Amino acid sequence: MTTLKIAVIGCGSIAQFRHLPEYEAQPNVEIAAVCDIIESRASEIAEKYKAKAYTDYRELLKDSAIDAVSVCTPNALHAPVTIASLEAGKHVLCEKPMATSIKEAEEMIQAAETAGKQLMIAHNQRFVPSHEKARQLIASGELGKVYSFRTTFGHGGPEGWSVDGKDSWFFDKEKAFIGTMGDLGVHKTDLMRYILGEEFVEVGAFVETSAKENSDVDDNAVCVLKTESGTVGTLAASWSYTAGEDNSTVIYAEKGIVRLEDDPEYSLIVQYQTGEVIKYQLGGIQSNDSGGQTSSDVIHHFTTSIEKSSTSPVSGDEGMKSLAVVLGALKSNETKTIVKIN
Repeated sequence: MTTLKIAVIGCGSIAQFRHLPEYEAQPNVEIAAVCDIIESRASEIAEKYKAKAYTDYRELLKDSAIDAVSVCTPNALHAPVTIASLEAGKHVLCEKPMATSIKEAEEMIQAAETAGKQLMIAHNQRFVPSHEKARQLIASGELGKVYSFRTTFGHGGPEGWSVDGKDSWFFDKEKAFIGTMGDLGVHKTDLMRYILGEEFVEVGAFVETSAKENSDVDDNAVCVLKTESGTVGTLAASWSYTAGEDNSTVIYAEKGIVRLEDDPEYSLIVQYQTGEVIKYQLGGIQSNDSGGQTSSDVIHHFTTSIEKSSTSPVSGDEGMKSLAVVLGALKSNETKTIVKIN
């Protein structure tokens, strides 16, 4: 098997704690290059992984030996860097949210199709064992009709994890485009689409900037969502959960209630209408806490899809559909109306 040569563009925390270690752990993968606009950071990471350092991604993309790239830049650069990488003949794994508009997302998808290359969006919540099991339970019909759900993703804010702390690009609207809805909310729109196996058609939302100083992006959001079949539920995304992270989901169905990542010991608990309770120990969800970084499975799926020329499990089209829900929520907050999601 030939060695897959990888480059990582953007060397912040998501690259340092997720992408690079997981690439290093993959067989037949070589981290060939890294890029960051901060030269000292690029050089330090390059030395650690015995890779070549760049400060300009356009120069990196001229290297024909590089097979694929991870785009770990600020959100506003996801689309231009991804499109340039695809046009240079590289497969792309792009961090979420994939773009700042549907137009950008469509251009990314078209660039991948034209180049004949993989485009995968790094929505890692799909690969959490409890989430995969919940999807199976619902798809099998074991729980009957799903009536409602509530899902949340919140923590104390990116300053606790970002390499730049309070000066992080996450708080700069020009670079980030959106705040907690792009950082956390889009993970949950993607997750619920995946678990429920259907699309959202309407959204109503309150999106606020209230918890962070020196920030011009949202840090608290609560959304009400409706699916094609009429399932309704709530989604909360927040950078104000100061006492700890909450990454839980509860699904209310005809024959029972499913609790996901809502118990410290059991990652999945099913409470059946009959009174039976089944508790599953499937391993905890990935978190940014110390010791919480093992493998998100994103890198494994990306490299495998390249090696086997198979369809990416989180394609550009999937990423765009999850982005559309977030954009609908922003529009709902702005117009104070219920927004239809196309």
